[in-house]
Amino acid sequence: MKRIRLVALAALLLAGCGVAPSGPAADGDAPTGVAPGVTLYFVDAHRRLQPQLRETGRLGTIAEAVSLLLNGPGGSGMDTEIASTQVTQVVVTTEPGLIQLLVPLTDREVTPLGIDQVVCTALGVHVQSGGSRDTKVRISFTQPTPESDVQRTCPLNT
Repeated sequence: MKRIRLVALAALLLAGCGVAPSGPAADGDAPTGVAPGVTLYFVDAHRRLQPQLRETGRLGTIAEAVSLLLNGPGGSGMDTEIASTQVTQVVVTTEPGLIQLLVPLTDREVTPLGIDQVVCTALGVHVQSGGSRDTKVRISFTQPTPESDVQRTCPLNT
């Protein structure tokens, strides 16, 4: 009996597991999360969105990037379409194909161009971290509004 078990075990070991070896599978772009900082989107003198690198020493998270955006453009010469706020904490939840942001603003404190600033900043971090370019963003404001139901993309196609 012992000899039969050894023969069966040897046969299994020689046969292998039945999975043929293969190379790496091509499944999209590789993550590129190594970065000198995060790209935030502000508004130039012609009222167009412009990317601006904020040198933080790392890419960081979506929540951190949007919080930096809410702090404003600093001395960059750029502008923002987002009202100044003391509270910059942003809550981020994700599901396949969708990033949901809870921002400390009402919809009256941000213009449509300001909403684009938030969306492009969030998607920029998401894509640079290896996420899909097809992901959409939903922004929830502190007061109920139909604007919170809209799934958005960046008009600049980050």
